[in-house]
Amino acid sequence: MTSQLKTETPGGADWWRGAVIYQIYPRSFQDSNNDGIGDLAGIAMRLEHVANLGADAVWISPFFTSPMKDFGYDVSDYCAVDPMFGSLSDFDALIARAHELGLRVMIDLVLSHTSDLHPWFLESRTDRENAKADWYVWADAKPDGTPPNNWLSIFGGSSWQWNSSRQQYYLHNFLTSQPDLNFHCTDVQEALLDVARFWLERGVDGFRLDTINFYTHDAALTDNPALPPERREAKTAPAVNPYTWQDHLHDKSQPENLTFLRRLRAVMEPYGAAAVGEVGDDQRGLEILGQYTAGNDLIHMCYAFELLSGDAPQGDYVKQVMEDVMQAAPDGWACWAYSNHDVVRHATRWHLTPDGLRAYSTLLMCLRGSACIYQGEELGLPEAEVGYDDLQDPYGIEFWPEFKGRDGCRTPMVWEAGAPHAGFGYGKPWLPVSPLQAAMAVDTQSDEPNSLMTHYQRVIALRKAHPVLRTGTMEDLEAEGPLLHFLRRDGAEEIFCAFNLGTKTASVPLPAGEWSNIGKGLLGSAKRAQGLDSVTLPGWGFVILKREE
Repeated sequence: MTSQLKTETPGGADWWRGAVIYQIYPRSFQDSNNDGIGDLAGIAMRLEHVANLGADAVWISPFFTSPMKDFGYDVSDYCAVDPMFGSLSDFDALIARAHELGLRVMIDLVLSHTSDLHPWFLESRTDRENAKADWYVWADAKPDGTPPNNWLSIFGGSSWQWNSSRQQYYLHNFLTSQPDLNFHCTDVQEALLDVARFWLERGVDGFRLDTINFYTHDAALTDNPALPPERREAKTAPAVNPYTWQDHLHDKSQPENLTFLRRLRAVMEPYGAAAVGEVGDDQRGLEILGQYTAGNDLIHMCYAFELLSGDAPQGDYVKQVMEDVMQAAPDGWACWAYSNHDVVRHATRWHLTPDGLRAYSTLLMCLRGSACIYQGEELGLPEAEVGYDDLQDPYGIEFWPEFKGRDGCRTPMVWEAGAPHAGFGYGKPWLPVSPLQAAMAVDTQSDEPNSLMTHYQRVIALRKAHPVLRTGTMEDLEAEGPLLHFLRRDGAEEIFCAFNLGTKTASVPLPAGEWSNIGKGLLGSAKRAQGLDSVTLPGWGFVILKREE
């Protein structure tokens, strides 16, 4: 192992600002040993694909030792690789390969909770006097034996589970096998900061922080108030889950969390590392994003769930979200994503045609903030159909059939259309390969000039070629229904971006001045008629213009 403390990497300390981050779900990316499960060696084999797309970094979902009740988001050893994914040596080789290709590596740290098989919990649960007795959130029952309060789990039911050894309940915001750590305990914070140091010394360039606003809870265990039906949004949990019936004021997003985040940022700073936090909150997601990214001593960037929405975001919706972010986080930084390992793929969720996918991918690269791409998104993969007998996700099994879980977005990556299991590996995959997805494999798109994958390469290259698209201001937002246009400025450069996120032809007014079309190599890019003060956009059309000096 080599410390990366003094290593200089391209992009400087602000490399993360405006970066394009490619998310890899390791179980489903590439199987190198034919056991049906993707692994770290497989990721290293396929990193050239990510580099060729033009991404700046990869975010790798958990690969730590785990009983896999929630597929790695239930960690039993933060500083070891689960044998199904390989070894620490495999991870070191992955880091080396990524850096050789110019890619930074961010790993998914799950700090809010552990597995119930973690040694910390096994000790904590024994009695009320042991050295780790307060490392988890324990509470006495009410006089009638019921849980301490009304808090609910995202995975259904009460967020409290009875433990007979301590004769107490413990808190779990997710599965009962995922007990929540007690961030009010200083020793817990120190142990988790040591985890961050371990991986930073191993060479990682940053972290994706799972459920960042769940770290701290109200120590008084105050009941959450009810939400009226008209305010029940379904962003962090499906609508069929009564979790959406509460206003989650006390079980997460507590002000004490800022103290820990400052400590974590201080640990990361000497390494030039960066973090992106996942903010899960239906009512106050952008407000929390603003709090957690304010200034230079908290988290570098966060994402809320606004563009992981159920309905395709129209121009007026995107305008409102961007304005809300500018209001909530004037000196903070957002990171945007349309898909990830927890939601239905946006090609299906938004009922998009190939032209629609091109328009939205171009928009993503023009928005102010950083951007995440989920594996297979660049291929236009739809959600896979996974039958009940093949389900692996406990969330889907619990709420089937109204909510089919997350397996449909986690099926294996498709590399070669004609190969066994589409090139994922020779062993039977842990989830079935979708035949519909296999026909869209990387090898069918890599040499096709009009493929969606080629479009992603071009639009990411456009973002890199014009720094204003990465870090400039976003001004003069205007929208009407599906139409959206805005200016990106950084003093040295000014770019006008206009999008028609609908199927009918429409015209968009142009700002005064002379403009050149820098998006002309992209399918869907409209041309400005010389001498006119507007541009006509066909359905799913867009135009990206640079002001002439």
